[in-house]
Amino acid sequence: MGKPEGKYAWTVTVGTKGQIVIPKEAREVFDIHPGDHLLILADAKQGLAIPPKDSFDEYFKKLFK
Repeated sequence: MGKPEGKYAWTVTVGTKGQIVIPKEAREVFDIHPGDHLLILADAKQGLAIPPKDSFDEYFKKLFK
């Protein structure tokens, strides 16, 4: 059984300064490059999410409505 189309999972290690390295395959899939800014959303019960960077405007409009 293969993985579902468009679904991905990676593991990362948190460094001593709280930093994580985004795996190369993930950076390629989501077109992430050095110097890019990412939005991290958090919910104490559901966890962390890093939405696609082109959706920033949509999230900010909802947050600051």
